[in-house]
Amino acid sequence: MAMPLRQTIRVSTYLMQQKLKRKEKFPLIVELEPLYACNLACEGCGKIQHPAGVLKQRMPVAQAVGAVLECGAPMVSIAGGEPLMHPQIDEIVRQLVERRKYVFLCTNALLLRKKLDKFTPSPYFTFAVHIDGLRERHDASVAKEGTFDEAVAAIKEAKRRGFRVTTNSTFFNTDTAQTVVEVLDYLNDELKVDEMMISPAYAYEKAPDQDHFLGVEQTRELFRKAFAGGNRRRWRLNHSPLFLDFLEGKVDFECTAWGIPNYSLFGWQRPCYLMADGYVPTYRELIEKTDWSKYGRGRDPRCDNCMAHCGYEPTAVLATMGSLKESLRAARETVASGKIN
Repeated sequence: MAMPLRQTIRVSTYLMQQKLKRKEKFPLIVELEPLYACNLACEGCGKIQHPAGVLKQRMPVAQAVGAVLECGAPMVSIAGGEPLMHPQIDEIVRQLVERRKYVFLCTNALLLRKKLDKFTPSPYFTFAVHIDGLRERHDASVAKEGTFDEAVAAIKEAKRRGFRVTTNSTFFNTDTAQTVVEVLDYLNDELKVDEMMISPAYAYEKAPDQDHFLGVEQTRELFRKAFAGGNRRRWRLNHSPLFLDFLEGKVDFECTAWGIPNYSLFGWQRPCYLMADGYVPTYRELIEKTDWSKYGRGRDPRCDNCMAHCGYEPTAVLATMGSLKESLRAARETVASGKIN
């Protein structure tokens, strides 16, 4: 991935270790969901559709940290729900950072300014703020006015205090190349976030809005147009070059769902963050007892329009590591973007 050089070296070393051990399946990032509760009702998310009893649950610190250590992933994405609603989220982060895990805390930022004092800046820790468009578009997508302005204020304050801040933007079939360019230009040039992640909306089965998800060809056309004119090279995108090629339709990949496993209140989720075909209590059971050959475009109809990073970024990363040409290309982009911390 296009990440800071220190992190790139750490992850590359990890990948080489897995290759030397001849492991066929291993995690790059673990998606950790220590709660499902949220203070927003976003149109493309179905997490808050869980029963009230489930929404009240909070994962114990030891359980959260134990799951990360169990799978051995070098990076952790803490999602939910809204992680900042977890009363011990700072302790979960502290213990993971202490173990030199690269932690990305995904947040809508409504509570971020109130919670900043609980965290300490670290090269191992990043706030990943959801921004799904400029003010009007973002507020509509999360169904609450003022959310964009609060997120922007929180990002500025976090950066002022020395935290690393990235963003994650989901795009729907109501987006155009122009709306993509507008928000990424703003985040890159005006707000100056450290990096940006982009994702085509996937038809998450419990999402309230089922009418505005992108198909494969729509996704390719959208990003092909948005990336034109040198935008792709100019933006600080937190993706491997091959994954961006994939979004444009320049290459195609099979899904590597096991590369970013999900651990939640229910256990290890099969097969990925976006689809729930049951849960198992251990990571080993997830890997060894899941029929991974059933999933992916052309295998499962639910996967036909998916181009999400949780399935295809791992494939792109592994393809990069398996090619000297692509490894050098990724290294050049890392150096050119100034990601040397």
